[in-house]
Amino acid sequence: MNKSSKLAPHTEGYILYTAWLVSVIATLGSLYFSEIKGFIPCELCWFQRIFMYPLAFILGIAAFDNDKKLKKYVLFLSVIGGFISLYHYLVQKVPGFASIKPCVQGVPCNVQYINWFGFVTIPFLALTAFIIISVLMIVLYKPWRKSSN
Repeated sequence: MNKSSKLAPHTEGYILYTAWLVSVIATLGSLYFSEIKGFIPCELCWFQRIFMYPLAFILGIAAFDNDKKLKKYVLFLSVIGGFISLYHYLVQKVPGFASIKPCVQGVPCNVQYINWFGFVTIPFLALTAFIIISVLMIVLYKPWRKSSN
């Protein structure tokens, strides 16, 4: 048996737990920025929340039950959320995208409440979380590997 073709069972549990932890940190960070710091979310921020918040619950249940069958659904949500975050980040950082006005009401989408190190904005943080969750689900999923699920 080739050891590299299959993850150890306890490792799969850690992957689910890590993905859940990332989603909880992202959710709490989002709530911190809006509820404590008072940053009003723009329309694209709301869409990112729509895809991140359920992941905290879905991954929590999956990690608790060690249910790897949810990985396809989690991957779907994290990839879509990641594309929204990427687009939002491009609107903030790339001048050509700034002319596109996805947010027609409320806070403009190109507003950067934080800009740490010149590139870390809230959509960048969300994108990072979505990428980490997606990569963990791909490692867990591996459709090319034989699995009992």
